[in-house]
Amino acid sequence: MLSRVPAVARNLTLASFCVAGPVAALELPLPAPGDDIVGQVQVVKAKYEDTFADLGAANDLGYLEMVVANPGVDPWLPGAGAEVVLPTRFILPPGPREGIVINLAEYRMYYFPKGQNVVHTFPLGIGREGWGSPIAKTTITAKTPNPGWTPPASIRAEHAADGDPLPAYVPPGPNNPLGPFKFTLGTPGYLIHGSNKKFGIGMRVSHGCFRMLNHNVLELAKMAPVGTSVRIVNEPYKFGMSNGKVYLEAHAPLDDHGVPSVVDKHTAVINALLKRDEVAGQMRLDWEVVREVVAAEDGMPIEIAVPQQGQGSLADNAAQVQF
Repeated sequence: MLSRVPAVARNLTLASFCVAGPVAALELPLPAPGDDIVGQVQVVKAKYEDTFADLGAANDLGYLEMVVANPGVDPWLPGAGAEVVLPTRFILPPGPREGIVINLAEYRMYYFPKGQNVVHTFPLGIGREGWGSPIAKTTITAKTPNPGWTPPASIRAEHAADGDPLPAYVPPGPNNPLGPFKFTLGTPGYLIHGSNKKFGIGMRVSHGCFRMLNHNVLELAKMAPVGTSVRIVNEPYKFGMSNGKVYLEAHAPLDDHGVPSVVDKHTAVINALLKRDEVAGQMRLDWEVVREVVAAEDGMPIEIAVPQQGQGSLADNAAQVQF
């Protein structure tokens, strides 16, 4: 049976402890064929003036993923010398590893440059409740440095109703909500762009577009050409293989209709697992650990199964389990 120690502690057995200063940009080598996990969980010692928003921006992490990886730590004043977990280990999203893949549930983008054995990953701000970002397959159709912004009529009406009227056109510059660069997508009305705000990356804050940290959007602008595929998915539960073991990464599901029940979450886990039965083979699954991971929703890969001949596939086990 797998260890019952808390999820973060299990991750930190694989971590690089007490990294001095910010880590490098999240360009990570792709795993060996058949494996799905990249990066390492890391730990930094906070300075007195650090906040989670600052540490996230310095390490290509979003605000909410910092919060859930550090339960019990004050995100606005961790305190000098406090150990802060950087959740920089990821299960790659399911499906082809090509172009841009956005997983709404983890507020994160993955970019797989053609012909290179690496992945770049960046935090995103996504559509807030009532203005959800789409699930779609599309492409980058245009790239625009220093964009101006013409607010849609619906957004101007919303701002006017809140007593914060918008101009018909916002020129390029530090006050432009699109930041220093925008990518136009083939899905009408949606962009990937920078921001004129330091807070909100890694949260539900936009009117459906995808906000990036400005240094991230400028980095992506150098790499991703017009025509790059963009696949937008919503996968709160990702399964992956590493060194012959199965891992689960759980995020809080996005829902505009209230918090999903425990039964709904476990049903979604089983459905996600059944899609990945081809990577699992003959495994002994620890459903108690699965329950812990689903309850924690800390966004970090946790080992949930080890090879075991004669026990049936994960799909068979999933079909029989009672939560």
